[in-house]
Amino acid sequence: MMPKTLSLIFSVALLAAVAADAVAGRWNLWNDPVENLTRPEPVKVAPKVDPKAVEKSALKADGKAPADAAKTSGPAPIPESAAPEVVGAGYVIGVGDVLDISVWKDEALMKSAVVLPDGMIAFPLIGQVEAAGKTVSQLKSEMESRLARYVNDLVLSVEVKQLNSMTIYVIGRVNAPGRFALNGNISVLQALAMAGGFNPFAGRDKIKIFRQDGEKTEVLPFRYSDVAESRNLEQNIRLRRGDVIVVP
Repeated sequence: MMPKTLSLIFSVALLAAVAADAVAGRWNLWNDPVENLTRPEPVKVAPKVDPKAVEKSALKADGKAPADAAKTSGPAPIPESAAPEVVGAGYVIGVGDVLDISVWKDEALMKSAVVLPDGMIAFPLIGQVEAAGKTVSQLKSEMESRLARYVNDLVLSVEVKQLNSMTIYVIGRVNAPGRFALNGNISVLQALAMAGGFNPFAGRDKIKIFRQDGEKTEVLPFRYSDVAESRNLEQNIRLRRGDVIVVP
């Protein structure tokens, strides 16, 4: 009689423990216990982040917008090719210049033309056209008159994209001889500075500037000592396209 009573008490206690575990979520009477043990935990999904909220918080933190913070980290890289310089209609086209020529609303008549060493360019419908030595407006007028026979309501655009002909040369006893871009009104002194100055053996008072004027070559003397001492300042001339400075 006594063992049956103990067995009954043990059974009731076991059922009570199982019921307590089920209420606590540690045991499921209707599912397989092994399946519950091996079932993976649900994947946690990260909450969505609002970019505007993050930007506002960053702005409050340091008082700068993210773009401004990026600017302070260092200078932006300089692009290899900058926008083309705006050239007026009176610019004289030279050999090596690149021209953008286009007819409005006609994609077949749009072309980038390089001025060849003989001064010529080629364009559809009209063939070879002499460009070197003419101003932009003169070239445009000539091309308009020749294209008017083929195109009705002609609207022609001629622009200089690259100024490759605007160069000067410094050779001889300077520290960095070579070819330099003529980006403005550059004088002889400025050109010598661009070439790195004289080396110890330079003949500073025997400098010559060679200038091509049509079929003739003009030779202009330059005495550095005079100009440096503010004498004969007219020697410090403004250089032109193609000038060559020789430092003996």
